[in-house]
Amino acid sequence: TGMGIIDVLEPLIVRMPSVSRPKKHVPFKKKLYWTLGVLVLYFALTNVTLYGVNVQGDLFGQFRSVLAGAQGSILHLGIGPIVTASIVLQLLDGSDMLPIDTDEPRGQALYQGLQKLLVVIMAVLTAAPMVASGFLQPASGMGLPTNVMALVVFFQVALGGVIILYLDEIISQWGVGSGVGLFIIAGISQQIIGGLFDWSTTGGAAGIADLS
Repeated sequence: TGMGIIDVLEPLIVRMPSVSRPKKHVPFKKKLYWTLGVLVLYFALTNVTLYGVNVQGDLFGQFRSVLAGAQGSILHLGIGPIVTASIVLQLLDGSDMLPIDTDEPRGQALYQGLQKLLVVIMAVLTAAPMVASGFLQPASGMGLPTNVMALVVFFQVALGGVIILYLDEIISQWGVGSGVGLFIIAGISQQIIGGLFDWSTTGGAAGIADLS
């Protein structure tokens, strides 16, 4: 049964790392600082390229702005694992396959822990096919066997999915609004700003050169 599975997983679920809740009201100014800090960290991580990888294609290229990730970066998966885990959890809850009473403290802790566990699972299940299919191909000449480099790449991609989970939790506990929404807006803004200065894809620089 569903409750039996939850009981078996409870020792793992309740031990999932979490961001501590504020013990008192957090002033808006402090929330703003936390939000800006996480935003700066997010932009920094989108510029940290994956070690030892050749990006052959982007499986989620058309949805990159929505997923709030950056191709070939540590945040390659973006918010994909969070969104997928939330959908799965809501489907289970809506179909009464998740017998957790969220009105009580134990149920709330189980629900939140289960959601984090699902995000980790989704990060692993999303990262593995990307590496296995060759979209994230291990680079040669790194001094390590190809299968070892594949594991290194896989670990980095999956880790990025977990990192953004806790960045989202920091925003939810200490910042302003939702981390997922903030990352989507940040990702779209980054692409817009990058597009304004990347004339190589728009032909803007060539057009100006032709006019001169």
